[in-house]
Amino acid sequence: MTEKGDGESREFDIVLWGATGFAGNLVAEYLAGPDGAGDLDWAIAGRNRSKLKSLRDELVERGDLDELPIIVGDANNRESLDSMASRARVVCSTVGPYARYGTQLVEACIDNGTDYCDLTGEVHWVRQMIDRFHERAREANARIVHCCGFDSIPSDLGTLMVQRKAQQEWGASCKEAKFFLMGASGGFSGGTVESMANLMSEASEDPSILEILGDPYALNPEGERSGPDGGVQTGPRYDEDVERWTGPFFMAPVNEKVVRRSNALRDWDYGRDFHYSESAAFADGFTGALSAGSFSAGSALFNGAMALGPTRRLLQKFVLPEPGEGPSRDAIENGYFKVMIVGKGVSEKGHPFRIEGTVAADRDPGYGATATMLGESALCLALDGPEDSRIADGGILTPASAMGMALVERLRGAGMTFDVT
Repeated sequence: MTEKGDGESREFDIVLWGATGFAGNLVAEYLAGPDGAGDLDWAIAGRNRSKLKSLRDELVERGDLDELPIIVGDANNRESLDSMASRARVVCSTVGPYARYGTQLVEACIDNGTDYCDLTGEVHWVRQMIDRFHERAREANARIVHCCGFDSIPSDLGTLMVQRKAQQEWGASCKEAKFFLMGASGGFSGGTVESMANLMSEASEDPSILEILGDPYALNPEGERSGPDGGVQTGPRYDEDVERWTGPFFMAPVNEKVVRRSNALRDWDYGRDFHYSESAAFADGFTGALSAGSFSAGSALFNGAMALGPTRRLLQKFVLPEPGEGPSRDAIENGYFKVMIVGKGVSEKGHPFRIEGTVAADRDPGYGATATMLGESALCLALDGPEDSRIADGGILTPASAMGMALVERLRGAGMTFDVT
């Protein structure tokens, strides 16, 4: 038995829900490894007992896991979800599309006072969770933390790191922060594609989803959904702060909103006039302009094809990976990403300043590195106390508002780069 922060006994520190899926398998391997769960009490969970037993057999090679508990449940069976949530301090979910399979689990965690984390990038679903459950989660002291993978931890925690440096050295927050993807190598899994296709399908039937996707402040608390920022970058642009051409970053529609919600939940720690943007960086000169232009055009074509039912289905059938498929082991291990975050502001004495942060990992961003980020998020929720008094004890939260620099330190210890100058 283990205890939650309120002294209540729980059987497990962490239950990994969806452990036999492509992403879930990687998180299970991480928790079973030398940098993972260690002596914690944890369990793997899913809907297929046979697959869970096979996974446990594979994990035995990584540690003394012969008796690793197995929990069988169903995303559409609330009774089984309540039973699972009531036994855990933290439920870590990799089961998407979350808009299809995640709502009942979130509600079960809230009703059982259980913390929760996932790796969704489905911004319309996150908005639904905020509108429906934020106050209930606050009352239950349940921390519900979405977007704990490549979207949106590098953005959210990288910005927090840069702001902390500015506040410590200059006595003021950055009035602007820009995220640049400097390089990456990785791939898509079928689960990611299915989530994207589900989002596009729902948006075609419900125009309000398109409004949420296009609203820069859609994830802010109710009554605070306005500010100085406009929409995401859609075309090529030269940026003096990195002296490179830039193009749209496909995760910006999610990440930018998450960072802005963190600012609001942290009592406007970055200021109400804070500007934030994301883009992908290319070279300078003609080569960079050509690359940024080509990438922008390609992104627009892909998004347009995914938005239309017939072309979306053709891409899913003939081009994109099926559910359960994903990058090869070599691609995961040899992938990488590097992000630069440039923050600028003016000190209390009127001196302009610039802060540069780097967030990087030496594994595929969407899977290898995401397994680390989600695994450490679950461990942070299970083990670490609140970073400071501004962080809520419960609610529909973000990585920066729920775990803050405590998670940054965990990820540094896990081999990721979080540097700031």
